Amino acid sequence: MIALLTTMPLFAHGGGFGLNTNILDTNLINLVIVIGVLVWFLRGFLGGILERRRTAILAELQDAETRLSQASAALAQAQQDLAAAQLKAEQIRADGKARAAAIRTDSELRTIEEMARLKQEAVADLNAEAARVTDLLRREAARQAIEKALKVLPGKLDSEAQVRLLDTSIANLGNS
Repeated sequence: MIALLTTMPLFAHGGGFGLNTNILDTNLINLVIVIGVLVWFLRGFLGGILERRRTAILAELQDAETRLSQASAALAQAQQDLAAAQLKAEQIRADGKARAAAIRTDSELRTIEEMARLKQEAVADLNAEAARVTDLLRREAARQAIEKALKVLPGKLDSEAQVRLLDTSIANLGNS
């Protein structure tokens, strides 16, 4: 507040606010010369700086565009590689399924053939066992018939019938 009171008398003394039109008194010529010299010398200096900055920015933009095009090309290549890999994976999956089906079918056929072979072997074993048992039964029946005949024949055959039987048996042996 004190500073305001001290400046008030200056305004009152000078008569107010005004414009000084005296060129020499206001140093207007010096200001125009200084500003002109600054513009003249700084134009080249600042223009060079601005031109170098502009060139650097353009180079960076071109570099960014080049990297963008390279990245786009790499992306396109990667997408093509991905598509090719997916096709290959599908093909491998389909081949695997086909191979699994072929292996399953082959395994089923081998199982059926093995079962048929086992059945044939079982039938052959059964037939062989049946033939062995049949032969054994024939022999046993023949043995029992011979034993019975030997028990019964001596009482039924007299000596003359025994001689004829022996002669007939010898004759049969000679003809065979």
